[in-house]
Amino acid sequence: MDINEWHDFFVATAGSAAALTGLIFVGVSINIEKILSMAKLPARALLSLILLLTILVISSLMLIPMQTYFFIGTEVSIIAVAIYILVTKMDISIYKNTSADYKKQYLASVIFNQVAVLPYVIAGIAIFVSKENGIYWLVPGILISFIKAVVDAWVLLVEINR
Repeated sequence: MDINEWHDFFVATAGSAAALTGLIFVGVSINIEKILSMAKLPARALLSLILLLTILVISSLMLIPMQTYFFIGTEVSIIAVAIYILVTKMDISIYKNTSADYKKQYLASVIFNQVAVLPYVIAGIAIFVSKENGIYWLVPGILISFIKAVVDAWVLLVEINR
């Protein structure tokens, strides 16, 4: 299998991530007063943007022609570890500052974020070990990140107004 067979997938995910990033910015700008009035929502919006930006950056890097698997694995690993640390720190901070009534509900969001980010870490390692087969680990990371970002966009656009 040739890495060029992934081209269309990464073009589609980069474009979709860019469009959804714009949607979140619109949602935030429309509801900025309500979002800022709720302590956790600005961070939740930022987490969604981070997930989408991760998709955009990883997909863009995967489109660079003639890279070796060493460089791809290095790029994915560096980004994945940085994003994992950032998302985990933000989630812990938000969780600590969440009232007891909502801790269980936010814990679901923490788990969702972890499930979205961990496949990128695994992909980085797997690309070093099994070359192109490791790229398959990017797929669940990208898809789960999209789902989480859409759920958060829904909260920022619709649920906040209920």
